[in-house]
Amino acid sequence: MNNQMLGIIDACTNTTSLQPLTFYRSIAAIPFAGRYRLIDFMLSNMVNSGVQSVAIFPRDRYRALTDHIGSGKEWDLDRKRDGLFIFPPMTSDLHLESPSLITQFRYHIDYFLRSTQEYVIITNSYTVCTIDFKHVLKRHIATNSVVTEVIDGDDSLNIYIFNKSVLLNILQSETYDFKTIPELVKYISKTDKTTQYQHTGYVAKVSSLESYYQASMDILSPSTWKQLFLKDRPVYTKVKDEPPTRYTKDAVVKNSMIANGCVIEGYVENSVIFRGVKIAKGTVIKNSIIMQKGVIMENSVINNVILDKDVKIGRDFTLVGEPHLPRVLAKGTVQGALMNS
Repeated sequence: MNNQMLGIIDACTNTTSLQPLTFYRSIAAIPFAGRYRLIDFMLSNMVNSGVQSVAIFPRDRYRALTDHIGSGKEWDLDRKRDGLFIFPPMTSDLHLESPSLITQFRYHIDYFLRSTQEYVIITNSYTVCTIDFKHVLKRHIATNSVVTEVIDGDDSLNIYIFNKSVLLNILQSETYDFKTIPELVKYISKTDKTTQYQHTGYVAKVSSLESYYQASMDILSPSTWKQLFLKDRPVYTKVKDEPPTRYTKDAVVKNSMIANGCVIEGYVENSVIFRGVKIAKGTVIKNSIIMQKGVIMENSVINNVILDKDVKIGRDFTLVGEPHLPRVLAKGTVQGALMNS
């Protein structure tokens, strides 16, 4: 089954409920778990399931996404045959409403026509889970279905396997602009067989600041970590060569995830610290997410907070959010004494 699936990642979704993390990037490119982006999980699931051709369909704010994905080398998708494709929306008038994903499929229908795969797997870019799509395909074929939807309990994960011939027929013969994939599936179900595949294991759908924060805290649990990061199904990401993190004699770290390239001199508990973060002596970080190259200077207190990339916090500054509603500072924010320096 290794080369029977064509991979499609819908990176069009955007929502104000994730701002300010989505001011300058799409949901797909939001940093997660210290060194990854959200899209890494679905992209790695595809590669680990033997998918050799993957197309990503972004809508806007995709500079960070394209920079992260690059040629697809880290996912072994920089190949002469098949490989990785990124298809931004094709619209000549920026005043027009952004086209739907189905419309984008029609713009790039040659991608489907030239492929040799019999099936198309369509996923979103914001679900964090580990799944073997070969198992989904096996059930899809066994049930003689046209569409198989992956669910978690009663909740749809917005992950689908289509018979490519049926999808192509709709793209070429139907003129109606289906706004979403679920709308398309509902239309198909009126005349053809659709089925569901029950996924087991950890799942997080990141659609708000609250769900992003909760998913980030979840991965600090060993049981969650073991479900997401399997030895035989690694999560691939863009490689950055940085030195190991340096811990001084005064540093204390408890139940936290610390990426490489950091300097830790203070106290860190129950937090996710990304690459290149500097936490000065006397500073206390709890229940927080500090993204790449953040700087927190001496004797500050950070609790229930999300700091986006390149945030700088001055000395003797306190920043506290609610346990289930974290306080968020946008990328490049400067707070505390540094504001007047």
